[in-house]
Amino acid sequence: MAETVRVGVLGCGTVGSALIALLTDGADVIAERTGVRFEVTQVAVRNLSAERDVALRPGMLTRDAAGMVDDANIDLIVETIGGIEPARQLVLGALKSGKPVVTANKELVANVGAELHEAAASGGVDLFYEAAVAGGIPLMRVLRESLVGEQINRLMGIVNGTTNFILTKMTEEGADYAEVLAEAQQLGYAEADPTADVEGFDAGAKAAIMATVAFGVRVVAGDVYQEGISKLTPGDIAAARRMGHVIKLLAVCERDAGEVAVRVHPVMVPDAHPLAAVRDSFNAIFLEGEAVDDLMLYGRGAGGAPTASAMLGDVIAAGRNLRRGVADNVAKLDPAKIRPIDETSSAFYVQIDVGDRPGVLSEVAGVFGSHGVSIRSMEQEERGESAHLVLITHLAREADMQLTIRDLRSLDSVSDVGSLIRVIGD
Repeated sequence: MAETVRVGVLGCGTVGSALIALLTDGADVIAERTGVRFEVTQVAVRNLSAERDVALRPGMLTRDAAGMVDDANIDLIVETIGGIEPARQLVLGALKSGKPVVTANKELVANVGAELHEAAASGGVDLFYEAAVAGGIPLMRVLRESLVGEQINRLMGIVNGTTNFILTKMTEEGADYAEVLAEAQQLGYAEADPTADVEGFDAGAKAAIMATVAFGVRVVAGDVYQEGISKLTPGDIAAARRMGHVIKLLAVCERDAGEVAVRVHPVMVPDAHPLAAVRDSFNAIFLEGEAVDDLMLYGRGAGGAPTASAMLGDVIAAGRNLRRGVADNVAKLDPAKIRPIDETSSAFYVQIDVGDRPGVLSEVAGVFGSHGVSIRSMEQEERGESAHLVLITHLAREADMQLTIRDLRSLDSVSDVGSLIRVIGD
């Protein structure tokens, strides 16, 4: 006979409804495969009369979320309401009372994850959040289990489907940013207020979680440097294509000499790199490890069904652990030593408009050289009495590149310095 785990779900929106359907429709198969039968017994919502995408038995809905969390007849809590409060208090309450918690709440985990992990350890139960980072891609389980003994040096990820959809359209169709954003909103890929996506906040929260789990130190959302894609132009996209690159918004997590650098920004990716082929709203994470070498995980990064699928895996793992009397807790997390963005290194792409007269190129090159920044390649386009320069540098320190840009802007021969975009190697 399969043992029963009674599940309480906080929220019944797109993800919550999809997860309840998976647990209900697949109950028999899950029980046969795992020896545990999951029964959704209560669902806490704000509005009892709202239409749901899943059929619920009479009496399952409640407005009393705190009461559901405290209910001794509930064994496991699933949180899908989002935000920090009241989710934080509800999750803490569940963990402290000995109930494992499964969540997809990236904002919650990225900001107060250490507090939640401590509560889980004290309660002797699991805290799982597979769906918080890359939807249906099983990244957290790979990092926590398959690669737990691996020395991971860097993770680079396309972890926001909205921005990847926009950049794909700009690259393949030559469309303008505002035009593609409007299309993404019409298709439901972007919110009415797209700031969290297009300015990198969503990816920044996910980067903090990735770095925490991969490197075993505490990284919070405020530690992540972030830039968005709203200032990218069709000219940037076209220049990248001419140089054999595509532009992607990447979350980059690096560990070196005891320091951790975590950042989100547009990156020029060589066509030969696996991340360059990730199109539309798909996500992918590229890992570099000592023994495993290079590894990439790819799949749907958002949507009710993929996210619910990732949560289902967590629910099953947590339920089986609960019935066995064990827990898979993250070790105590010490604060990370964060390397400032100024101290990181990258190759850079930059556009410069200059007067088309003798000695200008030498003057521009001299500014780069004075800060120890070496030019790898350059394109020049004549524009009447001016010239448009597109340059890619060799590896350079961020602070040195920023000083180079400052001094370029002070030259009389330079009329404009355009986008500065970081470039990754092959």
